[in-house]
Amino acid sequence: MHFNPYGGAAAQLAAALVNAHPDSTGDDLRTLLHDQGYRPVGTLTPDQARELTTWARRLEPVFAGTTDRVAHLNTLLAETAAKPYISTHDDRPPHLHFAPETAPTADRVRAFTATGLAHVLCEDPDRLGRCARPGCGTVYIDTSRNGRRRYCTTRCANRLQVARHRRRTPTTPRPTAPQPATP
Repeated sequence: MHFNPYGGAAAQLAAALVNAHPDSTGDDLRTLLHDQGYRPVGTLTPDQARELTTWARRLEPVFAGTTDRVAHLNTLLAETAAKPYISTHDDRPPHLHFAPETAPTADRVRAFTATGLAHVLCEDPDRLGRCARPGCGTVYIDTSRNGRRRYCTTRCANRLQVARHRRRTPTTPRPTAPQPATP
């Protein structure tokens, strides 16, 4: 599935934040934002890093489907006070912003991710998910063609399938090779 560039990138960033370690430092999160193509990042103070990790925990129920996604996202959108406008900074083509460019990074990321998840939720809510392998918990945006993704990676899917196969297949002792006679 092809998401619009704004909703897709912002939703992917939301998933990356949710999947980040809860004790991530400002440098860790700055790297994550940069790796996800979010620019300009600016500095992240320890307070802003805590604010982003707290925000990530608040985004998590949207992926898990454990809450009314629409009501939850509407609450998050209201908190970010998103006011869309078009920007052309840093020689980039026109693109949408939902927080002032001068706002602290954490505020801009909150508005960006909430709005991106709202785009995906409105387009196809079944594209937001959590890995079905017990014990994994990684969240994802399903961009597959058929929209039937259930696992965060092929590795998780394979682990689960191998475990199921081993449970179904009875273990039989391997035949041992005859030992040569000793004189």
